[in-house]
Parts: sequence; structure tokens; C-alpha cells
Amino acid sequence: MTTTQDHTPIALITGGSRGLGRATALALAAAGVDIVITYRTGETQARDVIAEIDALGRRGTALPLDTTDIASFDAFSGALSRELPDNTFDILVNNAGSALYSALESTTEAEFDQVFAVHVKGPFFLTQTLLPLIADGGRIVNISSALTRISFPGSGPYASAKAAIEVLTRYQALEFASRGITANVIAPGGVPTDFGNGHLRSNPALQDIVVKGTALGRLATPEDIGQLIAGLTTASGHWVTGQRIEASGGVGL
Repeated sequence: MTTTQDHTPIALITGGSRGLGRATALALAAAGVDIVITYRTGETQARDVIAEIDALGRRGTALPLDTTDIASFDAFSGALSRELPDNTFDILVNNAGSALYSALESTTEAEFDQVFAVHVKGPFFLTQTLLPLIADGGRIVNISSALTRISFPGSGPYASAKAAIEVLTRYQALEFASRGITANVIAPGGVPTDFGNGHLRSNPALQDIVVKGTALGRLATPEDIGQLIAGLTTASGHWVTGQRIEASGGVGL
């Protein structure tokens, strides 16, 4: 999917005001894509990202969205539609998420429900709602985690939700293929952002464990992940669908 004189691709990135979402928005903008990001609470951060997108010469828009509020999705779809010149967009990145660090024996039902609402139910029904707006030949990218392959204490509920989104992605790839829409899942390793209140970023001992277990010998940057998503959706992913692509620098090899 490339920019032409007749059509500039548009991407929607949930949770695009910070971290991986921000990096993805900027990487896609640099690749010639106009951007819509969503935010839940970080309106100021979102507007800063839009300013960066504008500085790259692309059109940027920020819309509020709580991806756990399924009842709001129809209204969001209407608001999004009003921002789309042709009433369609080309790339959906289901990035919005939250952390849960909890042992299986102590996870509450409320915590379980919340992590699945954020990482499974939200992307499921948001994609369903927005499907009429996704252009034929569009791209869907869901975000998983290397923790679905590498087991780490206190990560079971979160990793289980991410495993569910991996299965969902395969079914999206199968069921949406008749319209030429691809669906893939990106599984990052440890990235020291403010995700989970900076759980990795603020813990040098944990960083050391991750680096020592990573073949490429360093922590990831948000840009590592954003550039991968941009490449997959704009340059090289037209014949790739239903795949889990791990972006962990070779952790646990």
C-alpha cells in the first residue's frame, strides 16, 4: 500500500498519544500516511503527536476513545467518518492497552475482566464496528507480546489475553480476506516506555535480565516497533496475513 497522487492512505491508531502508538503514528506519517490517533486521557500528549505529524507534512487528527466502552463505538465511528475524505481508511492498528502484573493465584475477577476487556473485547468489537469504513485491500495490525511465547512470573493473565488476540487475528485474516484485507499481529518484547507505569523503564535489574536474554543485546525502542508496523502496512505486507510477527530482538533464543 503506497501513497499515490490519487490516494493518500489513512491510518487509525488506538492509544496513539504515547509509547508504541506514538512511534507507529510518526513512522507511518514519515511513510506518507495521514494519521488519526485516539486517546483516552492524554489529550495534551495527543495534540503534541498531531503537531509532530503536521511537521512531517501529513494530516493528523486526534479523537477521544475508551476502547473498553463498547457502547460508544457507533458514535466514534460516526466521528471518524467525518474525518475521512472518502469515508474510508486503510490501516487499523489496535494498539491501546494497559498492563497487569499479577500472579494467577491472586488475580481477581475484576482484574481478569479488565485485562480481557482492554486487550480482547475492545479490539474485537472496535474492528467489527469499523469494518465498513476499512477500505478493500486494507491492513489490520493487532498488538500482542513476546510473553505469549516466553513465560515470565506475574504475567499470566496479561499474556493469556494477548494469546487470545493472536487467535482472533488469524480468524480476521480468514474472514476478511474476500475483501483483500490482511490481518497480522505484532508481538513486541520489552520496550522501556511508560506502559505499566514505567514497569520496565524504571527497573534496571529487570532491564538487565531482558538484555542478557536478548540475542541482539539491547532493549527495544518504540521506534523499532513503529518502523516495523509502518513497513508491514505500507511497503511489504500485501502478501502476509494471519501471521504472528515477534519483534523482540531474539529474546529467549
